[in-house]
Amino acid sequence: MGDECDRETSGLSFDVLDPAPVGVAVTRGANHQLVYTNATYRAQFGQRPIGSPLPKLFADDYRQQYRELFDQVYATGEPVVLTAAPASTDEEDRFFTSSLSRLSFGAVERGVLVVTMEVTDQITVAQQVQALANERSHILRRYQSLMQVSAQIFWVAGPTGDVIEHSASWERVTGQPWEDYQGRGWLKMVHPDDREATVATWENAVATMEVWEHACRLRTADGSYRHFEVKGVPIKEHGRLVEWVGTCADVEQQWQEQRAQQLLDRAAAATADLTNLEEMLGAVAAVIVPEIADGCGVHLVTDLTGEQHGGAPFVVERVATAARQGLHRLPPYSEERLPPDNALVQAARRRRPLARRFPPGCPPPGLAPSWSQQWMVANKANSVLVLPVVVDGVVPVVVTLMTCGDRPPISRTDAALLSRMFDHAHDALSSAIRFQRTQQIALALQHSLLAAPPRLAGLRFEARYRASPAAAEIGGDWYDSFILPDGVPVMAIGDVAGHDLGAAVTMSQLRNMLRALAMDRCEPPGEILTRLNIAMGSLSYEVTATCALARIEEYGGRHQLNYAVAGHPPPLLVTEDGTGRFLESCVNPLLGIPNEDGCRSTVEPLPPGSTVLFYTDGLIERPGENLDDGLERLRRLAGSLARCPVERFCDQVLSGLPTTGLDDIAVIALRLPPDR
Repeated sequence: MGDECDRETSGLSFDVLDPAPVGVAVTRGANHQLVYTNATYRAQFGQRPIGSPLPKLFADDYRQQYRELFDQVYATGEPVVLTAAPASTDEEDRFFTSSLSRLSFGAVERGVLVVTMEVTDQITVAQQVQALANERSHILRRYQSLMQVSAQIFWVAGPTGDVIEHSASWERVTGQPWEDYQGRGWLKMVHPDDREATVATWENAVATMEVWEHACRLRTADGSYRHFEVKGVPIKEHGRLVEWVGTCADVEQQWQEQRAQQLLDRAAAATADLTNLEEMLGAVAAVIVPEIADGCGVHLVTDLTGEQHGGAPFVVERVATAARQGLHRLPPYSEERLPPDNALVQAARRRRPLARRFPPGCPPPGLAPSWSQQWMVANKANSVLVLPVVVDGVVPVVVTLMTCGDRPPISRTDAALLSRMFDHAHDALSSAIRFQRTQQIALALQHSLLAAPPRLAGLRFEARYRASPAAAEIGGDWYDSFILPDGVPVMAIGDVAGHDLGAAVTMSQLRNMLRALAMDRCEPPGEILTRLNIAMGSLSYEVTATCALARIEEYGGRHQLNYAVAGHPPPLLVTEDGTGRFLESCVNPLLGIPNEDGCRSTVEPLPPGSTVLFYTDGLIERPGENLDDGLERLRRLAGSLARCPVERFCDQVLSGLPTTGLDDIAVIALRLPPDR
């Protein structure tokens, strides 16, 4: 009823304002009671009860301010315009441009006409632009302050990705001056192995304008490398990339901890199901390379101190190797006697790691076994770490680790990690080494009985003995080489039946008897073997043995092999061009069996540069296989090694054939000088 009366009294029908695109409201009287709102106004401010006074129309924050304006317009009749004034709705602040003007209700009563238009969207855009400008200004001021005092590395790059500003901490950390750093010069400090990935991810971020997060190694001022996490955030204005702001954070400690745990877990997993010592050590070597080193050799060691007088007291057997892709890998097996001043011997006896740095490809002598030395030269190694592995209070294993080219030497942190890897495998290694230790005792005894071959001008002798990994006692295989009173060198090899302490005792007796008989009379080898066969009858027990004996004689500048074979596999002659054949012209019965005819000898010319190989049957025999197959494998392999140094020839012969592991193996080789 009141609404109808107001319209009539004023002489104005408000219905015509309902479709207006602006908000319209009318108040009446000095108390400003609401008498009309159109649809747009109600959409802007919600439904307001007709008849409500002004205080109920606005939020608390705005009541007093708007009451004063309404009173002013009501009293003076002067219109008021409010530009982009805030007005609170139930949920958010919004902005309106409004006009307030006075209107009359009849002759006496007056009211206020309100016309509003919402400008929130325009105001919000303007505010956002201003806020972004203010925030950017604030960030840059903070950034400039941090650059002055923080050890963190900050940088700014242009939209194309070239660095245009950086904090002084970059030069403190890397040693690289600004002149070399700016643009893309900072990439020079990234590790060579990480550089390609760093460039690729950075260029992708620049192209896509996405946040860049990348981890890489940076070279520090002292020449070492540390891991840094690099982050870059694109700064955009109106959708356009204007610059990048980023940081470099040192994460070396976290990276080392994560990497250490990963390598420990990998080493544990690699050895979990293995019981064979050599396989276990090979599995650990495969984890170490290439993560920590470029090359690795694992050696079983036998210290013969007190057992061997006048010769090398330390015997090493390399049983596992690894090399990173692109580098030549050493054969897994070799055997060598090392002098006391060799770095490997010193590290083993002191039970402390030994590290050495040197110019690439120029290792000083005596850092490692000879083959490892050759490997370091060929692959331009720059450092070596010799790591003794202590198991149950002794050092049965020594590991040599090499780095090559530009790769930095193994750090103290990595050396400690390597020790932890072997410590974690201690129980598994301990179990495998208990059996190995028995073999090492047997090996020590064997080496104490086997003399080192003589060193002669021109002629090169090299010998190897490899104990059976399946037996815990010393066997009857032996070799010998010495110089007779007439100046002629002799080489011999033999095998006593059996694989126990009795066989070892008999082996020692026969070897000594043979040497004595040969030194007593400088006779042909067949006659010496005949007398040995007779002397064996004086032993208190029956024994059989095989033997091959040869004199290396020289006539007119040429060498010949005067040899005899008693029940032993035939010697192998390999010429310099790789042609191999077995010397089978002089076959005699097994020793220990009466032989009224005695043993015959024969002479074989030796071409310059050729190799003569004596070996025991463990090298060629396999159960269920024809012996000729084993001989043929040996002939082909030896022929392929004809031009290798004689020590490598022996190692490759031992490691390159599929032996059973059920028997000991002895080899002795003679290399003739090449044609002058």
